Amino acid sequence: QLQLVESGGDLVQPGGSLRLSCKVSGFTLDYYSIGWFRQAPGKDREAVICTSRNGGTTSYQASVKGRFTVSRDIPKNTVHLQMNSLKSEDTGIYYCAGAAFSSCSESKSEYPYWGQGTQVTVSS
Repeated sequence: QLQLVESGGDLVQPGGSLRLSCKVSGFTLDYYSIGWFRQAPGKDREAVICTSRNGGTTSYQASVKGRFTVSRDIPKNTVHLQMNSLKSEDTGIYYCAGAAFSSCSESKSEYPYWGQGTQVTVSS
């Protein structure tokens, strides 16, 4: 059974950093692209950044470029989202999602596998 489990969400002050993790099981990370999405209160879920199975990275939000990076730990079957210089507008539930296409997609409907989400709150 394919499963994704996020962790690492927390309450952090503006300017702080967090590292989220997405542990996958039931499939080999080598063959899947993993997208990170977030959903702020009262807003739609939006794509943030993606790591493709061919090694590429795509950022979908101009506001996170230079602050968020994504990496793969293949032996641990885990994807990390490093978030630096956090802002209040980064607050939301962060989800990782998996799909067996070779590149990345901004569309959440194209990802069949989802984690349960982890809460990130940026506030003083």
